[in-house]
Amino acid sequence: MAFPSASGYGNLPNGVFSPVIYSKQVQLAFRKSSVVEAITNNDYFGEINNFGDSVKIIKEPEITVKSYNRGTQITAQDLDDQDFTLVVDQGNYFAFKVDDIESAHSHVNFMSLATDRAGYRLRDNYDQDVLGYLTGYQQSAKNTVADTARTAAAGTKAVSTAGADELLSSMKLKKGDFGNITTSSAGDHSIPLAARLPGATSMPTDVASPLMVIARMARLLDQQFVDTNGRWLVVDPVFVEILKDEDSRLFNSDFGGSGLQNGLVINNLHGFKVYVSNNLPQIGTGSGTTGTANQNTNYGVVVAGHSSAVATAEQITKTESYRDPDSFADIVRGMHLYGRKILRPEGIVTAKYNAA
Repeated sequence: MAFPSASGYGNLPNGVFSPVIYSKQVQLAFRKSSVVEAITNNDYFGEINNFGDSVKIIKEPEITVKSYNRGTQITAQDLDDQDFTLVVDQGNYFAFKVDDIESAHSHVNFMSLATDRAGYRLRDNYDQDVLGYLTGYQQSAKNTVADTARTAAAGTKAVSTAGADELLSSMKLKKGDFGNITTSSAGDHSIPLAARLPGATSMPTDVASPLMVIARMARLLDQQFVDTNGRWLVVDPVFVEILKDEDSRLFNSDFGGSGLQNGLVINNLHGFKVYVSNNLPQIGTGSGTTGTANQNTNYGVVVAGHSSAVATAEQITKTESYRDPDSFADIVRGMHLYGRKILRPEGIVTAKYNAA
């Protein structure tokens, strides 16, 4: 009963005159935006149907250019026919049931609500897995961001010199890649990140700034001859917060209008389309770990690349409703099959960092 009674008042003591009303308006959980579709190549989407399907991708043959003088006898080279495989080897499912009595007496459509939530959960887990894969990490459990370094390639590596995570070591930014940082520690440590505050007249000697990291990512892609059209950058909310504190008036003006959202936030920054995602890898206590400038256990990972660098192919092959043979209820279940493959590791650059 919502109304208190005065001391000694005994009328209608059980309070049943005041009904409990259940609203038909349901509070929906917040949804994260998926960014994988925007940054990966899905040209092979229509070529898969079932779990275990594979797509052979032929690599462009390399051509050798030779000197020519008058009268030189020309020798034709043999072309290589190398390929690698995109395999649909990832599968997730959902299943739930609603009893007939629950359905008949409920004031909301739980089947519709649960189906909508299930579709979102499949999409969110797909986003977490693919973002982890293309940064060199993997999930230790479903429905969480990647938090463990990946030590095995998914099939054949696109480039033989890539590591077990299918990435090039030269395209992984770490503390030792910033010569301005002079603090003594191992060079492979996480990059301590801080905004370069207004009025700064010299480079910092213990941290890097977000714009320094982004500029270095752009340079590495330039040196790999990666096309400037189609470049993207995915960062987490901690990185964006520090980025907003930068003293560039041009950059700050880019955040006018509707402000930040979980998804595309800037159409062009150093040649990148910038996306914000909560689904990037977080190691240990994550990128928000402060006060630890020389460490390699608590950090986040941001990634930049080109739209042709990673291929994804997905298919929800089964979504169905059927009667439960063991009770009076309807069961709804669905399955999501997909594959992902790094095609051009030279078109991906990562950076591990923590807030200084």
